[in-house]
Amino acid sequence: MDIALVVLVVAVALVFDFINGFHDAANSIATVVSTRVLSPGKAVVWAAFFNFAAAFGFGTAVASTVGAGMIDLAFVTFAVILAGLLGAIVWDLITWYYGLPTSSSHALIGGYAGAAVAKAGMQAILVGGWTRTLLFIVFAPALGMALGWLLMVAIYWICQGLPPSRVDRWFRRLQLFSAALYSLGHGANDAQKTMGIIASALLAGGLLTEFTIPVWVILAAHAAIALGTLSGGWRIIHTMGQRITRLQPVGGFAAETAGAISLFMATSLGVPVSTTHTITGAIVGVGATRRLSAVRWGIAGRIVWAWILTIPASAVIAAAAFYLLAAIGMP
Repeated sequence: MDIALVVLVVAVALVFDFINGFHDAANSIATVVSTRVLSPGKAVVWAAFFNFAAAFGFGTAVASTVGAGMIDLAFVTFAVILAGLLGAIVWDLITWYYGLPTSSSHALIGGYAGAAVAKAGMQAILVGGWTRTLLFIVFAPALGMALGWLLMVAIYWICQGLPPSRVDRWFRRLQLFSAALYSLGHGANDAQKTMGIIASALLAGGLLTEFTIPVWVILAAHAAIALGTLSGGWRIIHTMGQRITRLQPVGGFAAETAGAISLFMATSLGVPVSTTHTITGAIVGVGATRRLSAVRWGIAGRIVWAWILTIPASAVIAAAAFYLLAAIGMP
């Protein structure tokens, strides 16, 4: 057992978690900022608080799926874990630079898989563990879109005949609640993915005898993602909040609520979904209730292409990182 390697891998995993929060801050706050319900500074504090609060009461089913349900633990080594994290981090930074709201979650599982395949071939992949995750790549944004559209239609019907100023005032208050719900869902699903990777490292290092998630890992992962959210991610916030479609407080409430419902469902099922895909689908669904032309489909198309590329791109980067780490003798 090499304690130094365990510490290194855990530290890199928490760096990824921080970048995840930084990269995905837009998921939690783009709508509440774009509708001017909260200033950017207040919004990141609001989102970060609920990202951390998600440590309590949501279990570790997603962490178990990522850490032990997708890659055969017999082939998991320090080099595999570290290379997988590096693949995810590099892809996240590339897409952050270009302002594309891609999935940190899919970057992580793509990187982890790419490094494992580089080590042992396709036998390292647990096909059963990938089935629901791959289905939810399509299902999560579709569900978010459908719920966003349905909520907006319901709100239009309930509020018909009311003065627009009164409706705006109500939903400015309600959007604080919906933003909190979405941040809880974001923290619950995304932080668990890092927990799974850290638990795998502890198991590989002999510090665990079976795959479990220690309490300190839960708290550390949620703290890291909350700190990342505090640091913001303004390029992506601009894309999510303004470039896909223009939102009013009522639309922000519908999008965040739809996204939160989708994330709570996925987390309860132990499925590591993309929070980015989910909220983007919800925003598109809300925009489409006005008219299809209200959605900037060119921007949405660029985002979809980035989604498609995320798993293979992060896998390739991680595989290259694994070969490099193996060449320098990392076990």
